[in-house]
Amino acid sequence: MAIRIGRRALITGVGGTALRWPLGAHAQSAGSGKPIRMVVGFGAAGTTDIAARVLSGKLGKILGQQVFVDNRTGAGGTIATEQVALSAPDGLTLLATPSANAANETLFKNFRYTYEQYFASVAPVADTNNVVAVHPSLHVKTIGDLIALAKSQPPGAILAGSPGVGTASHLANELFNQMAGIKMTSVQYRGGGDVMKDLVSGQIKVGIAPIPTVQPFLQNGSVLAIATTGLKRDPMLPDVPTVAESGVPGFDVRLWIGILAPKATPRPIVERIATATAQALTTPDLKAAFAAQGLNPLPGGPDDFAAFYRSEVVKWRKVIVATGMSLD
Repeated sequence: MAIRIGRRALITGVGGTALRWPLGAHAQSAGSGKPIRMVVGFGAAGTTDIAARVLSGKLGKILGQQVFVDNRTGAGGTIATEQVALSAPDGLTLLATPSANAANETLFKNFRYTYEQYFASVAPVADTNNVVAVHPSLHVKTIGDLIALAKSQPPGAILAGSPGVGTASHLANELFNQMAGIKMTSVQYRGGGDVMKDLVSGQIKVGIAPIPTVQPFLQNGSVLAIATTGLKRDPMLPDVPTVAESGVPGFDVRLWIGILAPKATPRPIVERIATATAQALTTPDLKAAFAAQGLNPLPGGPDDFAAFYRSEVVKWRKVIVATGMSLD
C-alpha cells in the first residue's frame, strides 16, 4: 500500500545501520506481549496526541499487545525525539513524529538526533491541510489576487500571522513568499488562538492555519478561505482551490504524523508494526475519528515514508537557511 504523498507513491530504501544495540534485542521485541510505548512530544489533546491515541487503540488489538501513549513535552518535541532515539531498537518504543520534526533538524542549532543517524521509518499515519485565510478587508478572492496585491505594495506591507518562529504556519508563510516571489511580513504570536483573534479583528490580513482551526471563522464569515495548501483539494473544503493550482505550482505544505523507531530496529519488527498500522487505517471507526479532527488517513510502508521524510527535511532546510531563522 503506497503512501499518498501528493497522492503519488514514492518508493525508496531505508538504511539499517546499527548504532549501539545488538540485533539480539529482537528476542524481547514487539510481538513478545510486552507493551509498546508510543512517545508524543506534545501535550494531550493536540493533533499528534489525538492521532496517536486513536491509532494506539487499534494497534493494540491488531498486534495483540498493549500500545499506550506517553507524552514527553518540551523543546518543540525534541525531548521526545531524543528519548526514542536512545531507546533499545526492539519495537517497544516508537515516536509519533509530527511534520515539525523534519524542520527541527535545521531549525534548532544544537539538534543532535537527526533522522538519518538515529531513526528508522515505520509508517505514515495521517495528514491535514492548512488553509490560507484572509480578512475580508484585504479584498482578495484568490491566491493570484494576493500575489498581485503583495507585488503592488512595498515589500512586507501585508502582515501574515503565525504562532511562533519555526512553527508550521511560519514555515508555510516563508515558503509561500519564496515560491510566489513576494514578501509578506510574518508576525509571531504565542499560539494559533492569538493569530485567529487578530486575523478576525483585521490587525493582520493573512493567516495560514490548519483547517479545523480556521473552520469556525469561515462558517461565520469572519475570514475567507482563498486556498488550501496540499497538492490536492481537501475533502473538508472541496470548493476551495489549492495554492498549487492557483498560480504557485508544486506548493505543498501539509501537517502530517508518522511513526519512527530507533535506527537499528530489525526490519521484521518494523514491517510488522507498519502492516498493523496500514490495517488500522482502513477501519471505519478510525477513519471517522480522524475525520472529526480534520485528519486524513495516510497509508504507506516504511520505504515510502522514508523517502517522504527525507524530502521534507530537504524542503524545509532550504526555507530555513534562506530566511536565517534558528532556535537554541
